[in-house]
Amino acid sequence: MNSEFNWQKSSFSGGGGEQCLHVAKNRDEILLCESDDPASIITTSPEKLAAFIKGVKAGEFDHFVN
Repeated sequence: MNSEFNWQKSSFSGGGGEQCLHVAKNRDEILLCESDDPASIITTSPEKLAAFIKGVKAGEFDHFVN
């Protein structure tokens, strides 16, 4: 994981340090990466991330996990 960013671990991640989602902000972008593959960083905008979170809360993606 790139140490130049202030990464925050998801509060839903376990204490073991594996399979954790990390989030950071870089200028106008949001960066996301998983602890098991920290070199793979996904970028998105704050607006797109907010829309995704709203969709998750509304159950729009439940069919992917059921």
